[in-house]
Amino acid sequence: MKIIKGLISPILSPFDDNLNFNQEMYNNFAENLLETGCSGLAPFGTTGEALSISNNERMLALEGLVKYGINPNKLIPGTGLCNFPDTVMLSKQAIELGCAGVMTLPAFYFKGVSDDGLFSYYEKLIEEINHPNLKIYLYHIPQVSGVALSIDLVKRLKASYPDIIVGIKDSSGVWENTKSLLEIKDLVVYPGAELPVIEAIKLGAPGCISATANLNPTNIARVIELCHLGKWEEAEKIHETVKKVRFLFQDYAPIPAQKSLLAKQNGDLRWRNIRPPLEQISDEKVNALADLLNSNFGFNF
Repeated sequence: MKIIKGLISPILSPFDDNLNFNQEMYNNFAENLLETGCSGLAPFGTTGEALSISNNERMLALEGLVKYGINPNKLIPGTGLCNFPDTVMLSKQAIELGCAGVMTLPAFYFKGVSDDGLFSYYEKLIEEINHPNLKIYLYHIPQVSGVALSIDLVKRLKASYPDIIVGIKDSSGVWENTKSLLEIKDLVVYPGAELPVIEAIKLGAPGCISATANLNPTNIARVIELCHLGKWEEAEKIHETVKKVRFLFQDYAPIPAQKSLLAKQNGDLRWRNIRPPLEQISDEKVNALADLLNSNFGFNF
C-alpha cells in the first residue's frame, strides 16, 4: 500500500465567471501545489466545495487531472455523499483511475444514527464497490457533517477490514481524539490541520491534510520534512510561524479568503468565483488579510 507521506492539500475548486468548473485552472493549480511542497492532493473535500459540485463534474475533473499528467497515486479524492449509490459510483471511478484511496464521509444527512448503522453503511459500501484495490480513508469532521465517527467504530472497521480501511482524516480539531486514533494499530492518521502535526508525527502520523496548504504549501511541507528527518527543534521554529498564519486565516471565511488571495497573487480574478450559498469576501477584507500576510510573514499577495 502506498501511503502519502507529507503534506496533502484539499485543493480549491476553480469556477469560471458563469460558475462552471474550470478544468484548465484546476490542472495548473494541482501541478503547482505538487511542485511547491505538497506530496498529495485531496480533491473534493470541504475546502474544495465538494457538496456544491455535481457528481458528473467531480468525475470529469478527476479524470481531467489524470489525463493532464497528475499521478493518481498522489490523489485521495472525497467521495462521501448522503446517498449510497452515488458514493459507490464516485469511489469506483477513483479507484479505477488508480487513486491512492478515497476519503469517505459517513452518510451525513440523518443524524443520531448508531455505530451499528454506520458500520453497516461502510460494510455495504465495501461490498458494493467490490474492487481489489479499494483503500478507504474515513473522514471525521463532526462539526460540519453532524455525524461523528467514534473511536470504537473506527477500531471495529479497521479490525473487520484491515486492508481496506487504511486511514482517517481527523478534522475534529480535538487533539485527544487524534491521539486516540493514532493509537489504533496500522491506522494511517492525517490531522486535518497543521497545528498538531509535530506531535502527530511523533506518534506515527505521515503528515497532515491542511486547507492552508493551498496558499502556504512550502512552509508547512518543510515542517513535516524536518520532523521526518528528526530535526525537531528546527521544525518547531518554522512551525511557530506556520501556526500564526493558520490562526490568521481562521479569523476570515477560509474558502472565499483563500480564493481571493489566490486571485490577487496570480492576477486571475476568476479564482474569486464561488458557488452560492458561499459568498465572496469584500475587497477591503482581502486587502487587509494580504497586507498582514505580506508584512508579517513574507508573502507576496
